[in-house]
Amino acid sequence: MAQSALLNASILKKVAMALSGLFLITFLALHVSLNLISVFSENVFNEASHFMGYNPLIQFVMQPVLAFGVIFHFVMGFVLTIQNKNARPIGYAKYNGAANASWTSRNMIISGLVILAFLGLHFYDFWFPEIGYKYVAGTAPDATRYYGELVHKFHDPIRTGLYCVSFILLGLHLWHGFSSSLQSMGMHNKYSRFLSKVGYGYAVVVPALFVIIALFHHFNN
Repeated sequence: MAQSALLNASILKKVAMALSGLFLITFLALHVSLNLISVFSENVFNEASHFMGYNPLIQFVMQPVLAFGVIFHFVMGFVLTIQNKNARPIGYAKYNGAANASWTSRNMIISGLVILAFLGLHFYDFWFPEIGYKYVAGTAPDATRYYGELVHKFHDPIRTGLYCVSFILLGLHLWHGFSSSLQSMGMHNKYSRFLSKVGYGYAVVVPALFVIIALFHHFNN
């Protein structure tokens, strides 16, 4: 009975982890779409960013939900990693990691930590200055400032390189994470293969777009 309860709790944790991951995937799609506008139109990017930055629903509802989703996803990832290790206290007599699982699946915790560090850099570059601008200094709204602020961050080749490496690791993380999420949610039907292909495509296209945007502003401004 107790073993069954533990199994059910483990399944619930994996489903919660999967749902939080899918939620963050949705956010990434919106985020890259907004950033991609900056490649084509400075004015439209400024308008869209200003709307996002001063919309009460986004600022006071969606933003806290997003922050909770990020924290929950990473905490649950650590919990499940520790749980999986504790479930196999005795190591294999001979373990060939590359033969049993891909590098990505074996190092999700590493790519996750790198992404977490990247989020810290991203907050330092954009979110903290935004909070200081609007709520600490109380500066009057300026709907023309966003493009210049974005471009300025990508002048530094080291910062741009860090962003690009982080996005590549994000792609590897998503590559395994998407298929793992589908498995955790029990999606083993005629649509699962199609959804897996969509997930793999997403894991390549979205991080690649982030890299292209960063390199575009580094070399063109």
